[in-house]
Amino acid sequence: MGLFSFLDREYSVAKPGYSRWLVPPAALAIHLAIGQVYSFSVFVKPLSDFSQGAGTPWNLKEIGYIFSFAIAILGVAAALFGKWLETAGPRKAMFVAATCFGLGFIVSALGVHWHSLAVIYIGYGLIGGVGLGLGYISPVSTLIKWFPDRPGLSTGLAIMGFGGGAMIGAPLANNLMAYFRNSGHNAIAVTLFCMGIIYFLFMMFGVFMIRVPAPGWKPEGYVPSTTQSALISHHNVDVNSAMKTPQFWLLWIVLCLNVTAGIGILESASPMIQNVFSGRVLAVAAGGFVGLLSLFNMVGRFFWASTSDLIGRKQTYMIFFALGAVLYYFVPNMHSLPVFVLVFGVLISMYGGGFATIPAYLKDLFGGYHVSAIHGRILTAWSTAGIVGPLIDNAILDHYREQHIPLAQAYPGILHIMAGLLAVGFVANLLVRPVSERFWLKDEVPMPIETATH
Repeated sequence: MGLFSFLDREYSVAKPGYSRWLVPPAALAIHLAIGQVYSFSVFVKPLSDFSQGAGTPWNLKEIGYIFSFAIAILGVAAALFGKWLETAGPRKAMFVAATCFGLGFIVSALGVHWHSLAVIYIGYGLIGGVGLGLGYISPVSTLIKWFPDRPGLSTGLAIMGFGGGAMIGAPLANNLMAYFRNSGHNAIAVTLFCMGIIYFLFMMFGVFMIRVPAPGWKPEGYVPSTTQSALISHHNVDVNSAMKTPQFWLLWIVLCLNVTAGIGILESASPMIQNVFSGRVLAVAAGGFVGLLSLFNMVGRFFWASTSDLIGRKQTYMIFFALGAVLYYFVPNMHSLPVFVLVFGVLISMYGGGFATIPAYLKDLFGGYHVSAIHGRILTAWSTAGIVGPLIDNAILDHYREQHIPLAQAYPGILHIMAGLLAVGFVANLLVRPVSERFWLKDEVPMPIETATH
């Protein structure tokens, strides 16, 4: 038995009596850790202040691009390593994710110490981004195998952690920097180093806890349904064949447009509410608004994914696009602050819900054989949206700023564009049909129908 053989799939097969409810906490440990990326902004001002005192200054845009680079690498890594994950198993993939994510912080700490922005990009963006991508997709197929009766609920339980990771990451970073500030050491570098160790150990809890079900295992009392929606297949499609189907690219568009609409607003939430309600909402209250949106993002992932088990994935996305387009279109005319906050809370809940519902949607259409690999490749839509959404917002805001027009007047146009994108997403989702038989794996043993409703 080799040193790391405990990571092999055969050593993670659950013994009789193992409770499947121990698997979501293992997955949640991974997602709560990697969700720290949403709190990267807490390092922006300290890094800019530090660089100004160290010689060559780093501007806010250069530092801000570290986050965008990490998200882009997330999508690329998920696409590249998704198929390897299917054969290596979740435990090995989670271990690599924990190693890369923790190492990314440590390399970034060296970058701060050496005052090298390039090293920070390599650490947090490249190495950490690989950890993000592998960590994001590693529990998905395992959860779906443990919960054939409730795939949406199971993936929602884990992926909600990614939305809530900032609620841990932001105060952890701020408290560590405050603690080390008077220690005589470089507070940012030491904080990054400590966070790398902390997150690695936290993620190792998920590595040791994760189990895969034994072949042929089914939940106690589970009886596969004899009826099903046409969109729920009991056949499998491998990842390469899936990318040749129109369904894959329609869902790519669906995810990309849903994320584009939400991420652009998330990125500018604080200045937006301050500009729209100038004089009524100050910076502290705007920070509270951002925190509230993070909570809606997290809860929405669980709520909407669970709802999709009851009403179906396609119908859930119909709600996202139809309700979202209406709210984005009319919100500029809502002058009540509480209504404005509530509306954006609902919109961001559907943004998060889209992430948590897409794995079960893919499983419905393509089967469970390569669901993690297919999920990994479709996450390139997230990488694209992470660039396009903020680009739309910032281009329009920069135009208004250059023309010396109050920024509050820019937001109706931005929000109407988002409504238009969601309308296009509605059409793409409407066009989703069952996968043609010619894409099914040949000579396979048909899988049982795994969802009773829809």
